[in-house]
Amino acid sequence: MKRVALVTGANRGIGLEICRQLGRSGCTVVLTARDAERGAAAAADLRGEGLEVHFNRLDVADPDAARAAAAFVESTLGRLDALVNNAAVSLDPEAALETVDPELMRQTLEANFLGALRCCQAFLPMMRRQGYGRIVNVSSGRGSFSKLAAGGPCYRISKTALNALTVVLADELKETNVLVNAMTPGWVRTRLGGIKAPRSTAEGAEAAVWLATLPDDGPRGKFFRDREEFPW
Repeated sequence: MKRVALVTGANRGIGLEICRQLGRSGCTVVLTARDAERGAAAAADLRGEGLEVHFNRLDVADPDAARAAAAFVESTLGRLDALVNNAAVSLDPEAALETVDPELMRQTLEANFLGALRCCQAFLPMMRRQGYGRIVNVSSGRGSFSKLAAGGPCYRISKTALNALTVVLADELKETNVLVNAMTPGWVRTRLGGIKAPRSTAEGAEAAVWLATLPDDGPRGKFFRDREEFPW
């Protein structure tokens, strides 16, 4: 049976590379993105590499979009085995919490935290019915309590919230075969990370692909970097 994996925010960067590696591992991939034109082009490029990739537009900040994506997956492919919550925004890299516009905090949480929550809620019924699921939350070391500091407070706090979602949801699902984990890709050469970052997108994506394809006795409710546990 061929597994089906959906990745959010996947038209470029780490999300696109996660799709590529999942496709190469044998999964059918649903590449989603907010921008329909760019997302469809990215999916077409991966199909050109011989991978089985579908495109579905998904803006995780839209309260109704996750349910629509779940309906598309169920009607088109009949199942979802892995959900990779990769979509995120960084709107306040130079801001200070003392003066940051609360609207920026709301927009960041809407995409980075509530977007992931909505996707989990939309796809979990499918996973529960089939008795199998893997949920991967792409977090950041900047959201780790061990590394919280000044700079980019909205982004940091949204990733800390995503980490909390990971732990709570994993505990809720501890009697099921749905494994929920978080990972940090590290400092990767992307639009967010910049050209000076030391890690490639391939290196940053690998842990997410590993978590998306865990065996049934794999970890749950953990935070990883390069398959090694990372401090919350």
